[in-house]
Amino acid sequence: MATPKFIVGVLGKTFYRIVKHRSTENFEGLPYVCALLGLSLWSYYAVSKTGEFLLATSNGIGAIVFLVYVVLFLVYAPPEIRTKTAILVGILDVGFPAAVILVTRLMMHGDLSIDVLGFVCAVLSVLMYGAPLVAMKRVVTTKSVEYMPFLLSFFLCLNGGIWTTYAIMGMDYFLGVPNGMGFILGTAQMVLYAIYWKSKPSQNISDQLDDECQHMHLINESCED
Repeated sequence: MATPKFIVGVLGKTFYRIVKHRSTENFEGLPYVCALLGLSLWSYYAVSKTGEFLLATSNGIGAIVFLVYVVLFLVYAPPEIRTKTAILVGILDVGFPAAVILVTRLMMHGDLSIDVLGFVCAVLSVLMYGAPLVAMKRVVTTKSVEYMPFLLSFFLCLNGGIWTTYAIMGMDYFLGVPNGMGFILGTAQMVLYAIYWKSKPSQNISDQLDDECQHMHLINESCED
């Protein structure tokens, strides 16, 4: 669960780069879509639960900022990626939250409603913290940390640790478990960054493409002969 300062200060650099280059390059849209979903439902959970003003404010601001990020991603993404991301936004950021709110409002009451909502939020937070695994896979594949900035990994780790402490103090296990996992995943990303930060991007893919092009060129020459 991200704080507004983390969202604007760290992720803002990523989207400044996207807007400046007018391209999403190789950045993945899934983490931002998942983050928007999680922040939206955590805001609703905090509003539904008494005495969670800090949780509601933090996640509410975060949801608004991430909505802007998702819109920017859709604007500058290539057509194919834009279509896939738009479908994800429709399912995860519109349809699913609406279904959860309707079910917990109409079919459940009191503590049961809050507990079910908290459980859903906890599961989604685990998925949100797990979404950067896509970036981690890219780092391992390309041997480069270009698309996994250190500050993002550092503040993911720090953010998870802070919210875990807050959850322990408030005895909120729904908040504590996913953020504890976020702390662990953030630490894993920092370790991965330490391993590959000096490495240059892998040339395996480009070399393979060059070989295929040369192979096709030879075939064409043979056909012409």
